[in-house]
Amino acid sequence: MQEILTALEQRHDLPDEALCALLETDAMDGALFQAADRIRRERYGTEVFVRGLIEFTNYCRNDCYYCGIRRSNGKVQRYRLSREDILACCTEGYALGFRTFVLQGGEDAYFTEQRVCEIVSEIRERFPDCAITLSIGEWEKSSYAAFFRAGANRYLLRHETADLVHYRRLHPGAMSPEHRKRCLFDLKEIGYQVGSGFMVGSPFQTTAHLCADLRFLQELKPDMIGIGPYLTHGDTPFRTQPNGSLELTLRLIAVLRLMFPYALIPATTALGTIHPQGREMGLKAGANVVMPNLSPVSVRKLYSLYADKICTGEESAQCRSCLERRVAAAGYAIVTDIGDVRRN
Repeated sequence: MQEILTALEQRHDLPDEALCALLETDAMDGALFQAADRIRRERYGTEVFVRGLIEFTNYCRNDCYYCGIRRSNGKVQRYRLSREDILACCTEGYALGFRTFVLQGGEDAYFTEQRVCEIVSEIRERFPDCAITLSIGEWEKSSYAAFFRAGANRYLLRHETADLVHYRRLHPGAMSPEHRKRCLFDLKEIGYQVGSGFMVGSPFQTTAHLCADLRFLQELKPDMIGIGPYLTHGDTPFRTQPNGSLELTLRLIAVLRLMFPYALIPATTALGTIHPQGREMGLKAGANVVMPNLSPVSVRKLYSLYADKICTGEESAQCRSCLERRVAAAGYAIVTDIGDVRRN
C-alpha cells in the first residue's frame, strides 16, 4: 500500500485496481492525509479561500430522487430572492471580506437567461474585483455564453456520478447523464473556470462507480472539485437510505488532492453536518476552500437539500467569524482573495 501511495503522489494517477484498493482500506489514511496536506501546502501554503454562498431560489424543475428541493416534494416552503436581495447579500459579503460570490439555486424557470444576465451584470458592475460563480444547473451552451458575457467567470456543476446505470438509479428518465457531461465541456470551451464533483455514499454506489468518477474528472480536468457525503432527506424516495461515510469522503478528498494538485477543493457544509469537526478534517485531508452562507437567515432552512444542515440560524458575520476561528484552529488561514486556481 505504501508503494501505491508513493506512486499516486509522484504520478498523480494509479491503475484502477490499485485505486480501488486504496479507496477500500483505512490502513493508509494517516499517510494519505499527510501526503495530501504536504502537496496542498506546496501549491497553496496555508491559504484557505472563502466563497460567499447565496442560495437564491429553492424552486427546481428537476425531480432527483435524493434531493430535498425536488419538484415533487410538496412539503417544501418555496422562496425566491429578488435582485435587490441578492445584491444586498453581495454588499454585506464584500464588507466582510468576500471576493467570490456563488449564486446557487434550483433550476427555476422564473430565472430566465435574461434575468440571470441582469443580476450577474449588476454584481459585476458593483464589484468589479470579485469573482462571480454560478451554480444553477443545466442550460444550453448559448445561455452559458450569455452569462459569461454578462460577467460570470466560474461555474459549478457536479456530475454526481459518471456511471450511466448508476445515474439512472438516482434520477428520473427525463434527465440525461450525457447532457450533464456535455454541459461541463461546453462551460470549459466558453472559458469558465469549471467545478464538478460527486456525492460520496449515494444509494447503490460502489467503489467501481467512484473510480469512474475519478476517471471522468481526469478527462474533464476541472479547476474546482466539490465532493461531500451523501446525506438523506426524509421527504425523498431515498428516505430510508443511510448517509454516506465521513471516512471515505476524507479519503477521497486526499486522493483528489494527489491526483489534481492544482485543484480548488472545498471542505463542504455537508462535511460539517455529518461531523462537528468535519470541515476542519477536510482541510487537513487536502481541501483549501470553505463556503460560508451569505443568504438571508430567513430562507436558509428552506434551502434544504438534505436533513440537519448546519449554520441555518447564523448571520453572515457570525458564519464568517466562526469559520475563521475554525480554520485557524486547524492550522490554516482564511485569505481575502478571489483564489484563482494554481495550475503551475
